Amino acid sequence: MAVTHLTNDTFDAAVASGKAVVDFWAGWCGPCRMQSPILDQFALAHEDVKVCKVDVDAEPALAGRFGVMSIPTLLYFQNGKLVNKTVGVQSLRQIESAMGV
Repeated sequence: MAVTHLTNDTFDAAVASGKAVVDFWAGWCGPCRMQSPILDQFALAHEDVKVCKVDVDAEPALAGRFGVMSIPTLLYFQNGKLVNKTVGVQSLRQIESAMGV
């Protein structure tokens, strides 16, 4: 499944059903650039999980809503409910564990 870029307007609908991992990132963030190919690999291996990205510079309200203070931050949702949160670069295995897959 392809990575989807979310905005304040599309966020709630995107995570409302099923499983989703949301990456809060910024283009200037070196660790975020390291996280991106790992998320791409996760998306290929787990097509049943939505993989989404939120640019904190473009969507500061979303970052504030979820208390994102450092990036990359990954939020894990199941049927619209936040079930886990990790901060910093995560390995594929760590993402799978946090998502429960």
